[in-house]
Amino acid sequence: MDSSSTDLISSLLPLVALFAIFYFLIIRPQQKQAKAHKEMIANLKKGDKIVTNGGLIVEVSNVGEESLTVKNSDGAEMKLVKEFVSKLLED
Repeated sequence: MDSSSTDLISSLLPLVALFAIFYFLIIRPQQKQAKAHKEMIANLKKGDKIVTNGGLIVEVSNVGEESLTVKNSDGAEMKLVKEFVSKLLED
């Protein structure tokens, strides 16, 4: 190897290291969280209590393809798009 290729490698090494750090600290945990959220939405069933992105605590009364029918504490039923489920409440 001559000096020009050594200079190229030494100048690219910090960029590669920075990308690796970003991948393991930011991108990979975000992908894991998105996968867990998608799995949680797929496993919702009637009777589960959930929190919506708007902060409402509701109970699932019916599960559809793209939406859920949920019931709030007053007994009023409403449709909710599955993507707006924030988290599942554990009893």
